[in-house]
Amino acid sequence: MPWYAFLLAPFALIFRVVTGIRNWLYDLGLLKSFRSPVPTLIVGNLSVGGTGKTPMVEFLIKNLRDGLRIASLSRGYGRKSKGFLAANPDSTAEEVGDEPLQIFRKFGGEVPVFVGEDRVAALERIAREKELDLVVLDDAFQHRRLRGDAYILLTPFSMPFSRDFILPVGRLRESRPGARRADLVVVTKCPRDLSPAQKQKTVQGLRRYLSPDTAVLFSKIDYGTPYALGHDVAFSGSVVLLSGLADDRLFVEYCREAFDVLEVLAFPDHHDYEGPELDKIAGVSQKHPGKSPVLLTTEKDAVKLKSLANRGFLGEIPIFVLPVEARFEPEDKQMLLSYIREKFRKK
Repeated sequence: MPWYAFLLAPFALIFRVVTGIRNWLYDLGLLKSFRSPVPTLIVGNLSVGGTGKTPMVEFLIKNLRDGLRIASLSRGYGRKSKGFLAANPDSTAEEVGDEPLQIFRKFGGEVPVFVGEDRVAALERIAREKELDLVVLDDAFQHRRLRGDAYILLTPFSMPFSRDFILPVGRLRESRPGARRADLVVVTKCPRDLSPAQKQKTVQGLRRYLSPDTAVLFSKIDYGTPYALGHDVAFSGSVVLLSGLADDRLFVEYCREAFDVLEVLAFPDHHDYEGPELDKIAGVSQKHPGKSPVLLTTEKDAVKLKSLANRGFLGEIPIFVLPVEARFEPEDKQMLLSYIREKFRKK
């Protein structure tokens, strides 16, 4: 907690009261929640950004699409369009958002990807246009107007919601008891050498805010082999990192271990690259003569950089993408997927 937290405490109290009253009104039914005509699985968190929602949504789609007709729906954070849209091969990040476009491209367009601010209206439209067994909603834990069929709550290992505080003192969008709406809790971004004692301590901290039958699972971030973005230049191993993430610590830490990191260019989450930033990025190779550096970025940032590269920008430095996915221990993976398959099995 920052030293100036006491100055922010009154604002945090106001925010807690407002969000608490809102949740109370929904719990009592005084504010109405609606069921979707399509079964829904909600993936979300209590905190703002950086919990690994997109890798989790991709994990679910990858492991469930063979047995279920599945799609994803999100608000499309950062897009410059409004209303309901379906991603297509010609979609841009400006139209549907960087993360929805990433999901659409990762699965080759075989999995429908939709965006819409009003999730209830979007689901009603999806039901009219598609025959689906399940829609996975990204970042809809606080969208109380929709009553989901199952809820997966994500919380990062480095700062679980049980140790975090409500905005603006901490990063929580609502107070900790909101976690009781979760059917499953996944502790994300765990260290590779996570010990049983660390697991037990984390679970003990979370348990007081959860229903007794809520399972707590653990996942890690796994990085793949960098691949080229629209060129045939070999990967040199000398990299300049570029990312627009809510929390880039794991990305930078892994890259420093695996590659020769010459420079780190960090921008805010869902950042749009333009103007002087592009000149800075394009000229970065001149700062490291003899190293033959490449630009290494995230999958989320790559969907924006690809469109820039196609328009002639960033031609001075090859761009590579570091793929990422959520990984579970076998028993946790089986528990998660078995729960979902049982919950959403075809009748």
